[in-house]
Amino acid sequence: MNVLEQGDVEELTAVLEKHKPERSILSSVINHDPVIEDLLSSKTTFHKLSHLSKLPFTVPVGKPDTMGADRIALAAAAVKFYPGMNNLVIGLGTAVTYNFINKYNEFLGGGISPGVELRLKSLNDYTAKLPLVRKDWNFPLIGYDTRTNILSGVVLGMAKEIDGTVDAYLERYGNFNVVLTGGDSLYFARHLKNTIFADPDFLYKGLYAISAFNN
Repeated sequence: MNVLEQGDVEELTAVLEKHKPERSILSSVINHDPVIEDLLSSKTTFHKLSHLSKLPFTVPVGKPDTMGADRIALAAAAVKFYPGMNNLVIGLGTAVTYNFINKYNEFLGGGISPGVELRLKSLNDYTAKLPLVRKDWNFPLIGYDTRTNILSGVVLGMAKEIDGTVDAYLERYGNFNVVLTGGDSLYFARHLKNTIFADPDFLYKGLYAISAFNN
């Protein structure tokens, strides 16, 4: 996997020349340089992800155009890799998203809550004396100073939230598949009591599935 540090046209051109991909997909939530779309269109079979994209699932509630690109990709990955199953995909990013796709390939929704970085930042922003603590996975259950108290409260509190949400889905749906994804997924998985498959790259696999489905 290539991560573009600058994300500019020159850097992207170098990657395309090196790997020569047949297909590409653009999922963007920023005002990106429109030349990027022209470049991808000229070098690959290109698809721009939007609510107009053909998707391998339906959205019987709400409106597809209100779904974030990340949630669209996670739902597509669930349908691709775990077909015919109820799936709860938990995405760890700026926000924590809970995404439930049933065995009929219907995205039913889920929930959204603050991610770990937002929780740490909010303690600093909305209190008078609590410091901004950097994310760290090495902390005790019982914190011994301000920093470790915050880490224990935020990280373990978030883990218990995830476990509690999974338990609530279990009560309603019985057995189903749970995928935890995002950059922090491997770290959080060890704090969870429920059996969860951690796949940090699940979103990218979903984008790949959408690209194939639209070409």
